[in-house]
Amino acid sequence: MTLPTGAAAALAALHSSPLPLQSEGSALDPVLAPIYYLLDLWSLLMTALGNATGLELLQYGFMHRAILVGLCIGVMAPLIGTFLVHRQLALIGDALAHTAFAGVAVGLFLNGVLSLGVSPYLTAVVVAVLAALLIEVISEVTDAYNDVSMAIVLSTGFALGTVLISLNAGGLAVGINQYLFGNLSTVSAENAAILLVLFAIIVGTVALTRNQLLYVTFDETAAEVSGIPVNWYNRVMVMLTALVVVGAMQIMGVILVAAMLVVPVAGASQVSRSFGESLLVSVVLAELAVLLGIGAAYYGEATAGGVIVLVAVAIYALAVVAGKLREARGDDEAPELGSIDAGEDAVAASD
Repeated sequence: MTLPTGAAAALAALHSSPLPLQSEGSALDPVLAPIYYLLDLWSLLMTALGNATGLELLQYGFMHRAILVGLCIGVMAPLIGTFLVHRQLALIGDALAHTAFAGVAVGLFLNGVLSLGVSPYLTAVVVAVLAALLIEVISEVTDAYNDVSMAIVLSTGFALGTVLISLNAGGLAVGINQYLFGNLSTVSAENAAILLVLFAIIVGTVALTRNQLLYVTFDETAAEVSGIPVNWYNRVMVMLTALVVVGAMQIMGVILVAAMLVVPVAGASQVSRSFGESLLVSVVLAELAVLLGIGAAYYGEATAGGVIVLVAVAIYALAVVAGKLREARGDDEAPELGSIDAGEDAVAASD
């Protein structure tokens, strides 16, 4: 039997991948066992959908995991990105992506030199969260602007990653491309389970602290006067951003991961009138970009991260056109990025 071109290319990538695609006796297996069960249920659902629709990409387990990871990214990236964009912190994703790359290099280095068997994504989580806190600490201690602290952390993170790779180039450089550019075929069951844990933490934290984060986002001074610990919520936000970056890195890659924090939110801002509406629309646009991007990447044999970003940018361009057309028809003027009304939410946050 001859496999279709897309499936053959994906399966070839599976066999050439330097990392195992299924959990092989990981120390995390007992902890992640319930999530593995949910992944099995998801795979059964996708297989049934593939049989019903005849879609080739739904016939393979690695695509089931890639789609699930993509759907999670489509929710948590704009969920956090909406706060970041309206706080003019759009570039923090880039800074944390480069430090996450250093975290991956640390994990690969420990595995290659000390044979610890630790997941590079876990070391990426630890390093990215520490880097996020460092950005805030540098800003608070030195009174430097956020872009200065972000530039320092970005440079340090990427420098650390390149040094660790160069120290053991034979063992690390082989598999580093999948972290730089992302890869659908290397989303293992363990990595997908870790992503689901990160997803639950991010969504749960935002749900519990939404009003406070909203108040700090739109009026930091008033929030501080009203007794809200602004520095604490700033740290919560950057730590959540770090978790999003590491989670999205699996299919987006370090180089492009920040785009999903910004581009869907920028598109939603062109057609939305309130913060809540902007948040909802940005999630819809992100999910659309992810699903179309994954499908196009699979059948076109292209890098998923790059295709997803190009689709997201195309959707952004359409949103800009839609906003201008609405303005030309005599509707209210399209809102400037970052000027969306917080509505009643900000009032509730101040209570």
